[in-house]
Amino acid sequence: MLAIVAAVLFFIALLLQLTKTAIGIGTDAIVTAGLMCVALHMAGIGSALRTRTGARSGRWSFRR
Repeated sequence: MLAIVAAVLFFIALLLQLTKTAIGIGTDAIVTAGLMCVALHMAGIGSALRTRTGARSGRWSFRR
């Protein structure tokens, strides 16, 4: 999820850079936020895949 957010931030920064538009914050701040999202994604934070924990995970369970 954070990788998608980073891609959107990079795209916004690119559009602002190409059109030479100012929105109050610089494109450097947007690029830094995108890099932070990529770093968090690489660290495993915000990943959509979660493992199941508990007594029934990975075992056969029979109802009696």
